[in-house]
Amino acid sequence: MVATALTIAGSDSGGGAGIQADLKTFSALGVYGTSVITAVTAQNTCAVTDVHPVPNAVVAAQIAAVLGDIRVDCIKIGMLGDASLIETVAEALAGYSGPIVLDPVMVAKSGAKLLPDAAREALIALLLPRADLMTPNLPEAASLLGASEAEDDAEMQAQGQRLRDMGVQAVLMKGGHGRGDTCSDWLISDGVVRFDAPRIATRNTHGTGCTLSSAITAGLAKGLTLPKAVENAHIWLHRAILAANMLEIGQGHGPVHHFHEIWT
Repeated sequence: MVATALTIAGSDSGGGAGIQADLKTFSALGVYGTSVITAVTAQNTCAVTDVHPVPNAVVAAQIAAVLGDIRVDCIKIGMLGDASLIETVAEALAGYSGPIVLDPVMVAKSGAKLLPDAAREALIALLLPRADLMTPNLPEAASLLGASEAEDDAEMQAQGQRLRDMGVQAVLMKGGHGRGDTCSDWLISDGVVRFDAPRIATRNTHGTGCTLSSAITAGLAKGLTLPKAVENAHIWLHRAILAANMLEIGQGHGPVHHFHEIWT
């Protein structure tokens, strides 16, 4: 039986992030993808120029339709527009018992704010306790904690533990916004695991956060342990970034190559 996953996220008209990146990732990794669209964005590699939220009732109906018919092995949650939508999603997932990966999408690669400050408390109260893994980058972790961005490995681990203390089962502190020749991600759960990769000099990193979280979701859907799912996703994303320049998509931050193992 094929593994299945559900992504709850916004649509990226440029195809590099959000629902589009998630479904590409699921497909590339051999997982059947289903989706719930929370917002339609007018977006390309340079900017987000408009956002149209999908009505909460329609989001809830999409979740009910998928879960009422299709076995979902793992759920990934991405862009949620405001506190009321966070409440809607939390209520709609009340009966779901499988693993959940929460990617707290707050700021686009272009710098556009995607989650109002007022929604932060709802995210912390309603979705952190439901998540098996949260995957914040350094600015997102700092925003959730009301702190400055972590500047070294020790601060990344400390912030990850503080987030875990807020109720989430495990935290993957992503080091893509860090400095230095090595990009390090830290998985904070019952233990601490570090994942390193050489930092790649490229502007084509649009959708890396969405892609990493959905790659982990795919691994969990296949029944991998959390550390193994993160390890596989980390390696796969590194290769997708290495292959990104060959795509030559857009004039800004281009997408990674989700199908680098299939076509070049």
